[in-house]
Amino acid sequence: MIRKSIFVSAILSLTFGNLIAQDLAPAQDTLSLSLEQCIGVALDMNPTVKVADMDIKRVDYSKKETLGALLPTVAFGATYNRMLAKQVAYMNMDGFGGGASGDESEGASSSASGKRQGIKMGLDNSYSVGFSASLPLIAPQLWASLKLSDSQILQSVEQARASRLSLVNEVKNAYYTLLLAEDSRNVIKQSYEMAALTHEIYTKQHQAGTASDYDVLRTSVAMKNVEPELLQSDIAVKQAKLQLAILMGISTEIPIKASGSLSDYEQSMYADALGLSRDYSRNTELRQNEIQIRQLSDALRVQKMAWYPTLTATANYNWTSSSNGSPFRNFLWSPYSVFGLTLNIPLFEGGIRYNRQRQASVQVEQVKLQRENIERNVASQVDLSIDNIMLNVKQIASSSESVAQAERAHDIMQRSFNIGAASYLDLRDSELALTQARLAYYQSIYNYLVANSSLELLLGDDTKLPNADSSAITSR
Repeated sequence: MIRKSIFVSAILSLTFGNLIAQDLAPAQDTLSLSLEQCIGVALDMNPTVKVADMDIKRVDYSKKETLGALLPTVAFGATYNRMLAKQVAYMNMDGFGGGASGDESEGASSSASGKRQGIKMGLDNSYSVGFSASLPLIAPQLWASLKLSDSQILQSVEQARASRLSLVNEVKNAYYTLLLAEDSRNVIKQSYEMAALTHEIYTKQHQAGTASDYDVLRTSVAMKNVEPELLQSDIAVKQAKLQLAILMGISTEIPIKASGSLSDYEQSMYADALGLSRDYSRNTELRQNEIQIRQLSDALRVQKMAWYPTLTATANYNWTSSSNGSPFRNFLWSPYSVFGLTLNIPLFEGGIRYNRQRQASVQVEQVKLQRENIERNVASQVDLSIDNIMLNVKQIASSSESVAQAERAHDIMQRSFNIGAASYLDLRDSELALTQARLAYYQSIYNYLVANSSLELLLGDDTKLPNADSSAITSR
């Protein structure tokens, strides 16, 4: 059991030493990014946003397809027919093998004399080449489909906006997580440095004969107890950087770091909290519901237009030719042209149009009822988010005061320990209290920022979305 403990301790010491060496080594080619830069790069390079923009183009092409149905349709065609067995025509005339006219004696003699004779009609080859064109003149259902296409474009645009808002929220949360991980790591590192300094002091005192072995072992254990926390904080920083890089759409091999600290947001926190808005009219879920109502209403109008008549103009210009014998000779082309109007008045289709119209009406009512529920949920979520933000503001103020008091208490205990008026346990307790106060302070700021980001996503405000040039990152 003792050998196992020594082995585990050696592994931890080697791993911790490597991490400390990496931390002390100067970082090369590390990108220091602000929150605005991260959001701008993500909006420019994230595949989710690109897919949403491509969907807008797709729907726009769909509208152009519908618009093309209003334009004339022109086609060219050619046909060739080869007569295999010609049609035979019989006529009731004298000299054509005994027709049906005449008395019974004449009919009998004709039947006795032989078979009736007929005339074969048609030529061996027939050709037809020409153009055909059609143009809808009155097409109410097609006209209504254009408005439906406009609603589909609006729906795609709003979905793309929702993708951007969601991406911005995710990038903000990832950036705040990285700041929290880095600040927490710095706090734990300070705690480790204080424990290491105390251990070094006791070690020197032990060498001078003024400290016992127990004091050296106790400070060594206290220092090693912080090492796993520091290792865990390093892992948390790496995970936060990977998550942020993935959301930004850049290679995870590019070294990045967050500029600033969570404490930088405390300066503008109170002003931002006082200026919070409750206007959720731009909420993406509500806007998508509104567009969906419009889209279904347009679809209902399309179904109603199916009851109206349609008028289509058609025109044909063809050349025909017929010949006997070889199909490659004796061409005799004759042109002809036709212009016409086709009127279609729907009368009865077994109730298909009526039932389709009723289905569309039910869908419109369903979406309208859903809007009422969505609006109530959004309003309650906005109130809850604002209350949560205000609570976090109070918690930050309390945590900030707690950090100041913990720093003062630690300074007093440090001076008392230096003159021998306090024990090491008292000093260690003050160090732990200061570390916990700082961690709680950064955690409260993180909670405030995440709650504020959630409120921005809920309100759907995209007026402050930043843009950034990603060429510096893509070139790397």
